[in-house]
Formats: sequence, structure tokens, C-alpha cells
Amino acid sequence: MALNPKTILSRARACIRIETDALDATAKALDENFVTVVHAVEATTARGGKLIFSGVGKSAHIAQKLVGTFNSTGVSSCFLDATQALHGDLGLCDENDLAILLSNSGQTEEILRLVPVLKRFNVRIVAFTSQADSDLARLAEHHLIYCVPREACPLKLAPTASTTAALAMGDALAMVLLESRGMTREDFARYHPAGNLGRLLLLKVKDIMRSGDRLPIMRETGTIQEAILAMTKAKSGSIALVGKTGKLAGIFTDGDFRRSALTGPGFLERPVSDFMTRSPKTIGEDVLGVEALRIFEAHKIDDLIVLNRRNQPVGLVDSQDLPKLKLI
Repeated sequence: MALNPKTILSRARACIRIETDALDATAKALDENFVTVVHAVEATTARGGKLIFSGVGKSAHIAQKLVGTFNSTGVSSCFLDATQALHGDLGLCDENDLAILLSNSGQTEEILRLVPVLKRFNVRIVAFTSQADSDLARLAEHHLIYCVPREACPLKLAPTASTTAALAMGDALAMVLLESRGMTREDFARYHPAGNLGRLLLLKVKDIMRSGDRLPIMRETGTIQEAILAMTKAKSGSIALVGKTGKLAGIFTDGDFRRSALTGPGFLERPVSDFMTRSPKTIGEDVLGVEALRIFEAHKIDDLIVLNRRNQPVGLVDSQDLPKLKLI
């Protein structure tokens, strides 16, 4: 049956709303069980154990995605094929581990067969399901229960809202643990050394800043005309101003120049210090480049002065350079 454009959009919006309902219901239903699982994972990592995820069908795909998420945040995790586990793959299990078993119904035969076997290895189990009264939930020590009022599939067969809710619940667990463990951007970068994400996270400010002839610097006692000439020569939209000891005193920008011009004739001979910003945003040269991006976004500025440990300007990060570096 062909659908007209209006019907197509209507069906698509209905699907998204149904999945949104599942997310809302899951969020509202969170209780102490979730907190208990957070503590169980923390205890597992503290004793050197790992997380073992397992599921069948679509749940296996969710489990594998969550393995990647937890590994990327420093929580050692692996995927255990429920069938292959009974034919030798149980060798990866250790009594310090925690198994998180995914089954929407909580009655998946392969997963239920895995439960007693894992318990023989003294592996504690988290039931990850939408059915709190299922056999899996009954047999497990801990529970992650998500809520699915209904699936988005018109045939009520294909997992849709249930997989969305399960994925969101797993992500929530990972993000809460990331925060509770005090993970920093530097920690995150260690697990993402490749690709565009690795480039973004591993570049330091000194790798992306303008320096040398591209960094205009002058004494704060100079004139506006001298500042503009130095900025033009360096092809820069700002200039770092320093005091007698070479420490940063302020910054003078194109915007400051336009404001100074409004003061009338002779403005070019006025001291640049009359119009400079005395406490500009700065950053250290050894800080990760992603922090510079955060400062640009938070403060809506165009230029960021880079300082060494002696509070002396050694570089400039220009927001116009970020697209070329593929940082934004």
C-alpha cells in the first residue's frame, strides 16, 4: 500500500513520539535499583573486574554498543555471545566480574541458560529488562528496568521503543559512572587516540596556536597606530599588550580599534592602553585544544591569548583557524 507524503510524515512522527514516551516513562521509573547497579559497577572496577554484556538478537546489538561506550570511558567491558559461552567462551569470566544480561522480555532462553553457568563462576548478575517480574529479574542480584508502554512497530513485532529505551538506560549508567569516577577530558582522550575525535582531544593549544611572526605583541605604552600596524603585519585581529617585564597587560582587538575611532580626530596617537581589555580570557600552552574550543563557545570571543607559566604571551588562538583544523 503506497502512502501519500502527509501520511508518511504522520507515521514517522507517531513512531518518534512512541519512542519518546518510552524514554519519559523510563526516566520517571528510575529508582534505587539504578543506584545499586552504579555501586555494583564501581565495586567491580575497584577490585579489578570487568563488565560482561550479553544479549540475543537486537539486545545483542545494544549490548555490543554499550561495551564500546563503557570501554571508551575506561570501564573494562566485553561482549559474551550467549550461545558460544556454553561452548568455551566462558573462559573470559572471572569471579570479580559483573554480568549485565539484556533481554526485553526477561524470558530469552539462551540468556536464562547462561545465568546458572555464570553463577558457578561467582559472577554477579544484573538483569537488564523491561519486565520486572520475569525469570531473568527473579534470578539476578541487581536490576536495570526500563519502561515500554508500547512498541512503535504497527505490527507490534519489531523491537523499536524497547531498544531505544534500553540503549538510553545503558548510556545513562555509563555517563553517571563517568562523572562519579571523576573522569577528565584528558582521561577521555587516552581512549580515543585515532580519527577526528582523537585529533580534537589530543591536540594541545601549542599545536594549534599562532606564534612567531603571526603573534603581534607590543608594550601597552604604544599608540593605537603602532598596534594597528603590528596587527596588519601579522594578519591578526588582535594584539597582545605587555608590561615592562613582558607579562600580559591586556589585549587590543579590531573591535577596540573601531571604538577608539569614534572618539574623534587624533585617536591614532592615543595610548592603546586607553582602549585595551585588561583582563582578557587566556589559556595555557599545554592545555588540550578542546578546552580552547570550550572557552570560545562559552564566552563568544574571537581570539584567545596563550600564556606560558610566567604569564607571558607566547601564542594566539584565532577562532577563524578552528574550521581549518577541523576542531569545529
